[in-house]
Amino acid sequence: MNPQDEISPAAAPAADAAPVAPPATPAPAPAVWDQTLALFARDYLADRRAERRWRVFFRLMWLTLFALAFWAVLTARDHAATPSGPHTALVEVRGEIASDSEASAEVLVAALKSAFEDSGALAVVIRFNSPGGSPVQAGIINDEIRRLKVLHKKKVYAVIEESCASGAYYIAVAADEIYADKASIVGSIGVLMDGFGFTGTMERLGVERRLITAGDNKGIGDPFTPMSEKHRAYTQAMIDQIHLQFIQVVKEGRGKRLKVSPDTFSGLFWNGEEAVKLGLADHLGNLDYVAREVVKAEDIIDYTPKENVAERLAKRFGASVGAGAVKAMRSAGSMR
Repeated sequence: MNPQDEISPAAAPAADAAPVAPPATPAPAPAVWDQTLALFARDYLADRRAERRWRVFFRLMWLTLFALAFWAVLTARDHAATPSGPHTALVEVRGEIASDSEASAEVLVAALKSAFEDSGALAVVIRFNSPGGSPVQAGIINDEIRRLKVLHKKKVYAVIEESCASGAYYIAVAADEIYADKASIVGSIGVLMDGFGFTGTMERLGVERRLITAGDNKGIGDPFTPMSEKHRAYTQAMIDQIHLQFIQVVKEGRGKRLKVSPDTFSGLFWNGEEAVKLGLADHLGNLDYVAREVVKAEDIIDYTPKENVAERLAKRFGASVGAGAVKAMRSAGSMR
């Protein structure tokens, strides 16, 4: 045997030897576990506290809004219930006259009723800063002024500041006298119905209008359909009729004081100085002058509903629910 072929007994592996197991991973020290649990508990409690704080914040915010609304309602009631001495009652007509505005018939009729019913109000002054608006809303207010004048036997004076045009003038002619500043805008006795037509634009863009109607005239006024002569004549006749209604109301209100000319009912408007000359207004003067020199009651009490603090906050925060709650608690053509 060759010496190189000899194998040492110590070097030869045992046939039945067991596999060597990997070394066991040492268990983490108890201090590491304690630190991990402490961090988790701290973060969890911080999240819960933050969530609780935000929940409390929003609850307090809503509670504040409702408290302000409730306070505003109580204040308004107390003001209305407070007896007043001799004074001039004021009602403001501001902005566009429309069903969803602060110059709506609902708002202004309620204010006028309160003013007329107050025994301390010697007369009612309606102050105008309006370009006009809905003939329906203006007609309702005009009718109510005339009814209340007869019922309560009180004088009504219209005072024009910046403008009293179209639908606003429709209301003003119900007053016994009209006062204006020499630079006020007065008149615009006319009616308009405006809109847009996009037929040529759609053709150039290759857009097809698909309008399906039941009734030959159901699509009248559609901006994407050419207006036929029949529909144009019908619309013109309708606004002409509303114009005649407007003219009749002006003639009834102004009577012989009105100096009618071809321009009177053409939709033109004039400054206050010219309006007095044309009989559209009676005198030059402002609110203080009328209260002091005409009504003889310098104290002026405003009966116009005002947007209260709660409503402003609700709008500022965009809280439509809050605004709706506050409003709930507070209880064709165009003339422009």
